[in-house]
Amino acid sequence: MRFFFKTRKFKIGVAVLCIVLVASIVVRIISGVLSPGSGVLGVIISPFEQLFHSISDSINDFSEKLNDGQNLMLENKRLREELAQLRRESVDYDETVRQNQFYKDYLEIKEVHPDYQFCDARVIACDKDDPYRNFVINKGSTSGLKEHDPVMAGQYLVGYIHSVGLTSAKVTTLLSPDITLGVNDSRTDDPGLITGTADLAAENKVKLYNLARSCRVAVGDYIVSSGEGIFPAGLLVGKVDNVKNDADSASIYATVTPFAELDDLRTVMVITSFSGQGSLREAG
Repeated sequence: MRFFFKTRKFKIGVAVLCIVLVASIVVRIISGVLSPGSGVLGVIISPFEQLFHSISDSINDFSEKLNDGQNLMLENKRLREELAQLRRESVDYDETVRQNQFYKDYLEIKEVHPDYQFCDARVIACDKDDPYRNFVINKGSTSGLKEHDPVMAGQYLVGYIHSVGLTSAKVTTLLSPDITLGVNDSRTDDPGLITGTADLAAENKVKLYNLARSCRVAVGDYIVSSGEGIFPAGLLVGKVDNVKNDADSASIYATVTPFAELDDLRTVMVITSFSGQGSLREAG
């Protein structure tokens, strides 16, 4: 770079700039007495003054654009900060709504089942290829969860805890054939068993079987847990949508649509303790 300052081009450029500056200063001094456009002097000075104004205008334009660019950067920064704040507020609002819904469901169930102890959890993973809609929640053994704890969505039974880690747990849903749930028809009190099958899971339904030939189960009846096995009694399971005869065994069975909307689950409640849980767990 220091060799450039010694070159002939640089020296000529500096000389021209000095001439322009001197001429501009002279123009400014004389312009108070003589108009640049009058006579021979005006003809000589006019190009230099135009050049000076052109340079001055260019500098002013560059300065204005630079200031505009700086202002735009500051405005963009402010808007990004406001957007980040709005996103934080949105997350806080969603969490507040979730907590309020949890406490509402909690209080409603507590009025009927004061012995229940709950832990709320959020769904964090779900395998879209799993036909039984099993999923993972963000609570585990450090939150008091244990294998076979019942899982609910609001007042509806979803399934149970299949396996537990320190900070997460996997939930098996009612659609899975791994679950065999003792139930009753809430209208007729007819007993039966609920389990899942691959075919019915594709329709978001489960099978109600082991029904007596004399049972009065009908379409539209509500099915609730009977209290046998690992689930407490009285949990809402689903609604009967069809009653059929099994041609192979000459028995009656029904199909039931679970109340819990498994495809849209975001939060759940895990029943970590209830009266008689130990004996039911042992029997299960």
